[in-house]
Amino acid sequence: MMKPHRVGSLVVVVMAGLLIALAPVRAQDAAADYPNRPIRIIVSNPAGGGIDTVTRIVADKLSQKIGQPVVIENRGGAGGNIGTEAVYSAAPDGYTLLASVPAALTTNIFLYKKLNFDPAKLEPVAVLGTFPNTLLVRNEFPAKTVQEFIAYVKSSSSKVNYASQGIGTTSHLTAELYNSLTGARMVHVPYRGTAPALNDIVAGHVDLIFMQLSSALKLHEGKRARILAVTTAKRIEALKDIPTMIEAGVPGFVSDTWNAISAPPGTPAAIVAKLNKAINDAMNDRELEKRFAELEIIKVGGSPADMRKLIQEETARWGEVIKRAGINAE
Repeated sequence: MMKPHRVGSLVVVVMAGLLIALAPVRAQDAAADYPNRPIRIIVSNPAGGGIDTVTRIVADKLSQKIGQPVVIENRGGAGGNIGTEAVYSAAPDGYTLLASVPAALTTNIFLYKKLNFDPAKLEPVAVLGTFPNTLLVRNEFPAKTVQEFIAYVKSSSSKVNYASQGIGTTSHLTAELYNSLTGARMVHVPYRGTAPALNDIVAGHVDLIFMQLSSALKLHEGKRARILAVTTAKRIEALKDIPTMIEAGVPGFVSDTWNAISAPPGTPAAIVAKLNKAINDAMNDRELEKRFAELEIIKVGGSPADMRKLIQEETARWGEVIKRAGINAE
């Protein structure tokens, strides 16, 4: 006769096995019924910025595709960490998602001494779009071409200052990438956001900024500041006469800003796949494509695997820039 404690142990083992076997079935059932209520997207930046705008455009079309409301909630602060942490600790059921710029997923792990989340454990869903960056200078800056700019900075880099949207932002890291690739030592002037930085560029208080095309183009066309180069691999259609930094003689100088949707750790793959398909379908909408074009946003889309690869590549690339420059956000 089997001893009672052995019977109890056997029951526990059998029950555990049943629960493990049932887990994929439950995930599939949840995905089959998903979504059956509103989805909340937490934007990790304040309202009104690029990621907020893009997310709202996509959310509108996504809602039409899935037949459920998609609610946007802005939780900015701490370089995107506050909103990211909220999603990280949310239920992994596909009803709370994160919309973020790269920092929370790639560089904040190098910039902050302590994060209350592990960015590598977030589930990639889809990249929405990329914003090309430009080299924007004040109107009175001595250099009139990017070649002149390179020569001028090389001869007097310690006298040249650059603005950024804040420590650790893309504008900051792009300038430090320039310093690293060219041996320059431009002086950093950090601001709290895009508007004050651009205001001081226009006023001539700072020399330059590496800025998103959508914001820089308006100032360039209005003759309030000048775009000398773009930081893309190829020239941009909207600025056919403006060279890339690579063309100007800085090999490997590529920088853009992208935004993406992530889900909490442990979100079932079937739900992630369903979300990814719905987002890609939404982004193929002609009205959305037209709106993206108006805002100079390059549509991306793609698979969760594509997004994971991008995150890994960007983490390695910008992590090196941060370490080399000794940047710390705290």
